Amino acid sequence: MTPSHDPAAHARSVGLDPARLPRHVAVIMDGNGRWAQAQGKERVEGHARGAKSVDEVTEECCRLGIGQLTLYCLSSENWKRPKPEIDFLMALLKQYLLAERAKILAQNIRFVVIGRRDGLPPEVLAEIDENERLTRGNTGLTLCLAINYGSRAEIVDAVRAIAGRVRRGELDPDRVDEAVIGGHLYTAGMPDPDLLVRTAGEMRVSNYLLWQISYAELWVTPRFWPEFGPALLHDALRDYARRERRFGGLTPELPDDARA
Repeated sequence: MTPSHDPAAHARSVGLDPARLPRHVAVIMDGNGRWAQAQGKERVEGHARGAKSVDEVTEECCRLGIGQLTLYCLSSENWKRPKPEIDFLMALLKQYLLAERAKILAQNIRFVVIGRRDGLPPEVLAEIDENERLTRGNTGLTLCLAINYGSRAEIVDAVRAIAGRVRRGELDPDRVDEAVIGGHLYTAGMPDPDLLVRTAGEMRVSNYLLWQISYAELWVTPRFWPEFGPALLHDALRDYARRERRFGGLTPELPDDARA
């Protein structure tokens, strides 16, 4: 992607209205293992193929001028999986962080990670820190990876931090509001997701960004994550563009007796 690339022109070329694109897309990348098993392969091969989908979707979000892409890479519950699978995931994550570094820099992507650091191998944490350091000043797509992430744990951590400030006399408890809570979440300073995509047909949010997706539009596909690429992303974005986001309000153009 060159500096002269026009995101609006690219959006129109694939049938999307650039004025109706979400600012922030969050994805629950589900079905890697099931895709592999359906192909007669080991589960870990699904994770490897899923990494390719990450690359393709990130590239397309850059082309479209999407502001932020947040990917659910490893939940805090995923540690229950067999150790060989977890070891493979950690090795794959380190490989991804190293292999994609040059491309991330070339595409002006700002790389961030949310989640608890406890339990992640030191060598993985070192590569995460390096990618965040090198891209801190970038102004293009924010690529946010949720690693060892659980939304309830995030809220617990926020409440503890707020309680600590109250105990130290830095914060009046009567001043605690939604903005204060949001400012203590891992995603502080980030816009809330406009669109939440889930693959593999599961109709649940799996402890993902529970506070942040309060008003997000949901889009679920039965296709597994390794099958997900630009074409399916475009389908999700077209569906999003057709929706009317009211945020609890009413549609002005509808007569009163037609409103519900």
